[in-house]
Amino acid sequence: MTRQTIQTDKAPAAVGTYSQAVKVGNTVYISGQIGLDPATMTLKEGFKAQAEQVFANIKAICTAAGGSIDDVVKFNVSLTDLNDFAALNEIFVAQLNEPYPARAAVQVAALPKGGVVEIESILYLES
Repeated sequence: MTRQTIQTDKAPAAVGTYSQAVKVGNTVYISGQIGLDPATMTLKEGFKAQAEQVFANIKAICTAAGGSIDDVVKFNVSLTDLNDFAALNEIFVAQLNEPYPARAAVQVAALPKGGVVEIESILYLES
């Protein structure tokens, strides 16, 4: 098995013992992203701003891996408040093209740095 670490300065640096993403074969596993601005490493204010920053971070990592957001096949979403679910759906529609990837969304008690949304992604790259 060949494993390649993916790293870009266009997404926040890891705040723990993990890589931004790891590529194994044609599959890229992107670590959970929160709404941190990569330039300042500060959290955006509010759900919408954080979710949009999360997508910007994921897109940057997809590009660094040699793909795009359209190559994502699965999203795992953690929200601190499921009342943000409708707003989440609106942001997904604005950020993605059909057919949409698979997705899970769960409510959690807390997220790193006080974030309100975290999204991890799996993308598949054609050979």
